[in-house]
Amino acid sequence: MTVVTLTANPSVDRTCEIDALRRGAVLRPLATRVDAGGKGVNVARALHAAGVPNVAVLPVGGHEGAQLVDLLAAAGLRTRTVPIAGAIRANVTIAEPDGTTTKLNEPGPVLDADEVAALQAALLDEARTASWVVLSGSLPPGCPVDLYARLTVALHAAGVRVALDCDGEVLQAALPAGPDLVKPNRTELAQATGLEVHSAPDAVRAAHALRELGARAVLASLGSRGAVLLDDSGEHHAHAAVDAPRSTVGAGDAALAGFLAAGAHGPDALDAAVAYGAAAVALPGSRMPTPADLRPDAVRRLPVRSQEALS
Repeated sequence: MTVVTLTANPSVDRTCEIDALRRGAVLRPLATRVDAGGKGVNVARALHAAGVPNVAVLPVGGHEGAQLVDLLAAAGLRTRTVPIAGAIRANVTIAEPDGTTTKLNEPGPVLDADEVAALQAALLDEARTASWVVLSGSLPPGCPVDLYARLTVALHAAGVRVALDCDGEVLQAALPAGPDLVKPNRTELAQATGLEVHSAPDAVRAAHALRELGARAVLASLGSRGAVLLDDSGEHHAHAAVDAPRSTVGAGDAALAGFLAAGAHGPDALDAAVAYGAAAVALPGSRMPTPADLRPDAVRRLPVRSQEALS
């Protein structure tokens, strides 16, 4: 299996760990780290650590773009980069000891029509031998809102399955194209369907609604309550406790990578997704887990119809 990821709005992510966030104070981080960022990039990093062949497609420009390329090269990732005139984003995450994270995300560079066309062409070229393509994250200014929808149609015509992880009007535009997998978090699931999501049954009902809108399968991450999966194998819910959470940044991306690495179907793949997501929460910054970080024995299947409130 080969996976191609598209990160239309990549970033360089700096994470600062502090004892407490105090507005207006001078804060001295206990630790800092810099990672290659963007949801598709995170998925590619986790897949690479799991030994799954993949290619990360992304635009690069400016000093931050050069830094991102260096970070990805140092990690050994295969990339297909598209030069752009603007500089990519530099994001900042502030992480507190209890796992609470505060993010400052820049909007990203404006892409002109030629740059968008070059990005699409690069993705479709790399996807010729792919099993899955992951379309993940926000679109930078200048990208049409239906970019993921058009790419999904083109990829399906080429016989490639599509995993979609985005939100808002970009997600709404893409659903009618029938993505093979949609991976919302709890908030995104509620926003996309107009339904309240306070429990696992709520999440399952919303996942069914998302399938009615076009998604063929739904993997919904529910924060500390794990994740639910709705696909042709049925409805499933799994959870793994994290003893010492450090950062939630990238946990959903890690979960998606784990799901794909485990076959992208059924409860066993859900277990892998939950194990990867939990491992990411236990790591600093937006660091992606390796197989050595996983605790598959900590994953527990839960009743799908449990009314326990989501925290």
